[in-house]
Amino acid sequence: MSEDSHHSHERKLTPRKLFYLALGSVGVVYGDIGTSPLYAFREALKPVSADGLTRFEVISLISLMIWALTIIVTLKYVLFLLRADNEGEGGTLSLLALLTKTANGHGALLMFLGLIGAALFLGDAMITPALSVLSAVEGLKLVAPDLSSYIVPISLCILVLLFAVQSRGTHTVARFFGPITAVWFLAIAAVGIYHIPDDFGILAAFNPYYAVNFLLHEGFYGVVVLGAVFLTVTGAEALYADLGHFGRRPIQWAWFALVFPALTLNYLGQGAMVLANPMTASDPFYLMFPKWALLPAVILATAATIIASQAVITGAFSLVRQAINLGFLPRMEVLFTSETNTGQIFVPSVNFILFIGVIFLVLSFRTSDALATAYGISVTGAMVVTTIMAFEFVRTNWKWSILLATVILTPLLILEMIFLGANLLKIHDGGYIPVMIATAFTVVMWTWRRGTAILTERTRHTDIPLASFISAIERKSDHSPAQVPGTAIFLTSTPDSAPAALLHNLKHNHVLHEKNVILTIKTVNKPRVHAAERYSVEKISERFSKVELNFGYTESQNVSQALAALRKSGLKFDIMSTSFYLGRRKLVPDAKSGMPYWQDRLYIALANAAANPSDYFRLPANRVVELGSHVII
Repeated sequence: MSEDSHHSHERKLTPRKLFYLALGSVGVVYGDIGTSPLYAFREALKPVSADGLTRFEVISLISLMIWALTIIVTLKYVLFLLRADNEGEGGTLSLLALLTKTANGHGALLMFLGLIGAALFLGDAMITPALSVLSAVEGLKLVAPDLSSYIVPISLCILVLLFAVQSRGTHTVARFFGPITAVWFLAIAAVGIYHIPDDFGILAAFNPYYAVNFLLHEGFYGVVVLGAVFLTVTGAEALYADLGHFGRRPIQWAWFALVFPALTLNYLGQGAMVLANPMTASDPFYLMFPKWALLPAVILATAATIIASQAVITGAFSLVRQAINLGFLPRMEVLFTSETNTGQIFVPSVNFILFIGVIFLVLSFRTSDALATAYGISVTGAMVVTTIMAFEFVRTNWKWSILLATVILTPLLILEMIFLGANLLKIHDGGYIPVMIATAFTVVMWTWRRGTAILTERTRHTDIPLASFISAIERKSDHSPAQVPGTAIFLTSTPDSAPAALLHNLKHNHVLHEKNVILTIKTVNKPRVHAAERYSVEKISERFSKVELNFGYTESQNVSQALAALRKSGLKFDIMSTSFYLGRRKLVPDAKSGMPYWQDRLYIALANAAANPSDYFRLPANRVVELGSHVII
C-alpha cells in the first residue's frame, strides 16, 4: 500500500475538524515536551556555571536546544516518522508489527529491539509524572518560601489523585486538555517575547555555529551538557505513539503553528534574561514571571504537568494492550472507560505498577534537580531503537536503497547515540533507575514470549490431529460418546489439533454436543480488522466446524460480540444454549525446560497472574466451563 493511501482519509478533513484535532493533540501529544522549559535550561546551565557563565556559553546552550528541537523533533518525528505508519497507527510496537511481515532473516533482532523500545517507553511513563509534577510545584518556593518543606507532600497528593481517577476514564476531562495546554504554550511564548529584549544578542542562537563550536571546544563538559540539553526533546516519542489518535496532519499543524514557536520563544527569553542577569540562572523559567504572575504561573504549570502525566499514563495503557495482543505480555484486565471511544482504556495492574514506581521516585529523589539526572536515558534509548527500526522500514516499505537509507539515517543515529552516551554518564547519579526499570520490563516481556514458545512446543508433541480425532470419534461403535443437544465452543490456539478441553470433556463426561465449534482467536499485524475479514468458517463435518476470529492489535477482543455477527452470517447456534469450554493449564517447573530456573518460575508466576480468559474475551460468564490439566515446563 502506498504512503499516500495510508493517509488518504486525512485529505477529507474540513478546516474545522482539522483545528479541533490539532487542538486536542496539543494536550495529549505535546504535554510532555511542553513542560520541558520548566527544567531543561536550568539543568543545562549547571555543568558550565561552576566557574561563572560566559556570554558564549549561554548563547551556545540555547542554540543546542533550538537545533535539537529542529533536527530530532521537527525533521525526524514530525516530517519523517509520522509517515512511517502501520495503517494509521504509530509507535514502537506498531512499527514492529509492520516489520515482522517483511522481516528477512532478522526477525529475532527486530523483536528484541521492539521489546527494548516498549520497555524504555514504560520506564519513561514512570519518570515523567514524578519529574513534571515536582518541577511545577517547586515554583511555590518563589511564591511562598515557607512552603518549601511542603513541596514533596503536595506533589504526592497531586499524583495520588491523578492515579486514583484513572479508573473513571479521561473522556470527561480530555476535552479540556487541549485548551489548557494551548493556554500554557501561549503563556510561555508571551513571557519569552517579553524577555528577549533583555538582550537581543540571544538571537544569535539561531546560528548553528554556536552549538557546534561549543561541543568542539568544551570537551567532556560539552558531552555532560548534552545530557541536559536532551531534556528539551523528551516527549517526542509521544508524537509517534499517538499518531493513530489524531492523524498526521493535525499533529504537524499543532507543532508548526503553536508548539515549536512557543518553545523556541521561551528558550530564547530564558537565555536573554540570563545574559542580562546571570543571577537568574538558578531558576530561569519561574524568574521570567513578574511577582504578581508567579502564583498563576505555578497553577498553570501544575495543570500542564498533570495533563502531560495523564497523556503518558494513558499511552502506557495503550502500549500494554498492544503488547498483550501481540503476545509479549500475559492477558490483563482491560476496562473500557468510554462507550464510544475504544482507545479510552484503563488497565488496573499497569496503573498500580506505575503508581508505586512514581511514588517511589518522588520519595527517593525529592527534587526535580535530582530526578532530572535520572531522566533522558530511557527517552534517548527509545529514540535510537526507533531510528534503527526506521532504517528497516524505509528499505522494505518505501523501497529505499541501502545507500539512500544509510545517507539519510546514519547522521541522525550518530547524533542520537551521542545524546545516549551523554545521558549514560549520569548512571551513577540516578541514571541507573530508568535502566533498571527498562531492564525489568524487557525481561518480563522476553520471558513471556520465550516461555509461551516453549510451552507451545511441549504441548505439540502430545497433540492429536483434529482430522484424525473427528474421523475416529464419528465412526459408529458401541464406545461412541452420548450426544447432547446444543453447541459447544472450544477455544484453542492450535486449530489443527484437538483442543485439550474437548479431550478432557470426552474423557470425564463421555458426551459430545450436537454442534462443536473449534474457535481460534488471532491477532493480526495491523491495528484494526475490517468486518469482512473478522472471521472465517470451515465446516469439517456435520458436527464439527472451525472458526477463526481475527482482531487487530489495538482492538478489544470481544468474542461474544464477534460471534453475534457470525450468527447473522449463517452459522446457526443459540448463544443461550451454547457452552464455552476453556482449557486451564497448571504449569509445573522443569529443570530441563530450556530456560534458567528463575525465568521458568517467572513465566509460571506471569501465567498464574494472567486475567481469566472468560473475562478477557468477554464470554458470557454463566456459559463457561473450564477443564484443567498439568503441563511440565
